[in-house]
Amino acid sequence: MASKSRTTTSASRAAAKAAALKTSKSSKAVAKTSAKTSGKTIAKTPSKTSAKPGRAAAPSARKALVSKGRPSSAPRRPKQKVAISHLNEADFKPDGLRAYAHYRDLGIAAATHGLARAHVIRMLPPCNPQEVSKLHTHAVDFQMVYVLKGWVKSYLEGVGETLMKEGSCWTQPPKIRHMILDYSDDVELLEVILPADFKTVELTT
Repeated sequence: MASKSRTTTSASRAAAKAAALKTSKSSKAVAKTSAKTSGKTIAKTPSKTSAKPGRAAAPSARKALVSKGRPSSAPRRPKQKVAISHLNEADFKPDGLRAYAHYRDLGIAAATHGLARAHVIRMLPPCNPQEVSKLHTHAVDFQMVYVLKGWVKSYLEGVGETLMKEGSCWTQPPKIRHMILDYSDDVELLEVILPADFKTVELTT
């Protein structure tokens, strides 16, 4: 009986040892598999992140926005100068667009390198409609007239006849048909035009 009991005990111990060894090997295999899986995940994560189109395009998008704000093709104008002009009767000269007016150049064209022109216009009395009242257009970007003294009656396409008095101001859009109909003997006008040099077309009808 004692011999049989010892044999049974030895067999139980051997079985327990075999089971423990099997469990240990299984745990090591699971740990190894887990480590491999984790390594692959870590290795793939950076490549997927860097391949996202939104993040990769962000620097280019910012660069494009900066380029739009500063177009490289836009020409740079020369640096402008300060223009100061004081009243001097000798500055009114018959060297402007119309023979029936004297012009006092305010130095804006030279100071802005042709960007704009500003002058004071004195119409010579009396008004002669046969010489003055001729329909025409100006190829300008901007034109503004302000009445400093007296009055002037003009025709503007789409507006009709308009009487402008001292303190009145108006603009003339590019290539609008217009003409002067009449003016007072003492009329003086301040005119601002962009650009300084422009084309005038006299119309027959």
